[in-house]
Amino acid sequence: MSVYLDSSALLAWHIDGAVRDVVVDVLSRDATWCASAIALTEALAAVTRLTDDDVLRREFEDNIRHSWDFVHVVPLDQRCLDDAVELMSSQPIGVSTALHLVSACRLPADVTYVTFDAAHIPVALSLGFDVVSG
Repeated sequence: MSVYLDSSALLAWHIDGAVRDVVVDVLSRDATWCASAIALTEALAAVTRLTDDDVLRREFEDNIRHSWDFVHVVPLDQRCLDDAVELMSSQPIGVSTALHLVSACRLPADVTYVTFDAAHIPVALSLGFDVVSG
């Protein structure tokens, strides 16, 4: 079994509140944590929209980067890109969402897909993932 964190889940893991509790609970039940290579970039970009305080922003970024060291990263290779195009042709989703979903598809069976992005949920469910959200 594996836990897949999309960008919203990676970010939520570092923000105090109910969504963090959801992520921590899921992570505590499985030792294999995975994410697409794009998740770190998206999460770090989102930090700049969370606060204008430079010290707090750097603290968020440092915490996310530290946690990233414990995540198995699914690379964005040509196969992932091709699979994303195919998924987008059959589902009403954008590039980022497709990249996350096809990255999770590369994992062994029994994937728990953690997201707080509503666009991911129906497609993740249709792909057979156990979806955890807020």
